[in-house]
Amino acid sequence: MLGLGIDLVEISRVEESLAKFGDRFLQKIFLPTETSYALSQSRPVAHLAARFAAKEAAAKAFGTGIGESLSWLDLEIGRHANGGPFLRFHAKGADLALSRGVSRSLISLSHTQTLASATVALLGV
Repeated sequence: MLGLGIDLVEISRVEESLAKFGDRFLQKIFLPTETSYALSQSRPVAHLAARFAAKEAAAKAFGTGIGESLSWLDLEIGRHANGGPFLRFHAKGADLALSRGVSRSLISLSHTQTLASATVALLGV
């Protein structure tokens, strides 16, 4: 294991950011595929919050946080055909994963009425 990260987000925090900044918030944090999926769900903000937590958890697993080395849009949370989540790296995220020897990642998402959580493990060969 090369890194492990966990994050917990209050769903109301994401809801407030969405209400205040609208599409600007969505476009800064999420890729179109992530937004499209979340908005198709019965509780879109809970799904957005879980993806927000997953990106934070991935950044923690890398030990960089979100910033110069890794941006929100360098990480994508997708879904396998069976519904399970996966982590995809783009741009700086792909470069960082390659330089760190990441060959695989594991991700778990969860949410309640008020909280969303994510755990990310980065694995090497």
